[in-house]
Amino acid sequence: MHADSNLPPPAGLPAAAPAGTGAPVPPRAILAFWADFKRNPGAVAGLAIILVIAFLAVFADLVAPHSPNAQFRDALLLPPAFVEGGNWVYPLGTDDVGRDMLSRLIHGARLSLLIGIIVVTLSLAAGILLGLVAGFFGGVVDTLIMRLMDVMLALPSLLLAIAIVAILGPGLANAMFAIAIVVLPHYVRLTRAAAMGEVNKEYVTASRLAGARPLRLMFQAILPNCMAPLIVQATLGFSTAILDAAALGFLGLGAQPPTPEWGTMLAGVLQYIQRAWWVVTLPGLAILITVLAFNLLGDGLRDALDPRMKR
Repeated sequence: MHADSNLPPPAGLPAAAPAGTGAPVPPRAILAFWADFKRNPGAVAGLAIILVIAFLAVFADLVAPHSPNAQFRDALLLPPAFVEGGNWVYPLGTDDVGRDMLSRLIHGARLSLLIGIIVVTLSLAAGILLGLVAGFFGGVVDTLIMRLMDVMLALPSLLLAIAIVAILGPGLANAMFAIAIVVLPHYVRLTRAAAMGEVNKEYVTASRLAGARPLRLMFQAILPNCMAPLIVQATLGFSTAILDAAALGFLGLGAQPPTPEWGTMLAGVLQYIQRAWWVVTLPGLAILITVLAFNLLGDGLRDALDPRMKR
């Protein structure tokens, strides 16, 4: 006995689309995001560079040919590509005390990414908390928080970071804490603006009428709808953190020698800029390429996450 093909589908199951109608199937969220993201070739290039830097940072101990602080006999040795019959044991030459430049740059990548992760985590967490409180409650609380942020923004960011490190003392940990404070107002203002746009919408009102408490409203109802601009800002915050940490290291207020941090490497060999150009150029290029890659990635994320940027 054959089943009747004219019978309706069982209850709870969707009816199949008629053959030949070509009913569109919506792509998954991740595939749709990647389709929008890869339209920007600069963003894809930035992502590729960041993945390479992250690989070098994670496996620095295995990839680097030498220890970053090991001193060898040949100081200020030119990269072998610029010298006929050069010593390929040191592919990028050595610094003023005979340390391998390539090894120090690779370990510096690990330190720079660690700085970016810690700074962005601290500033993003505090910025989300203060921004949600200001945007949700408003009134006097909003005024106090935002006036404090305005005072911080009125001061030059590097000068404020230098003042904080001067109070706490030079060192990498204090430098990261100072940078997190300096970039905090950007996250607070962005979170507050996004929260104020969501707080009066119907789903928040419905949750409030259903008896949801303020913390539940802020972190489970409002915050998920504010994450897109915060993700973009956090990506751009990596480049800001790396650049500010390099600036503090160059001024002697960040990582201290012999730590292989790119800014500290620049400061230690500045006097050799005319006779040994590579010891200054290579750390500067590392900073430039890393910061540019994060900026390109941030632009691509903005285009992919902002519905107004989609065509």
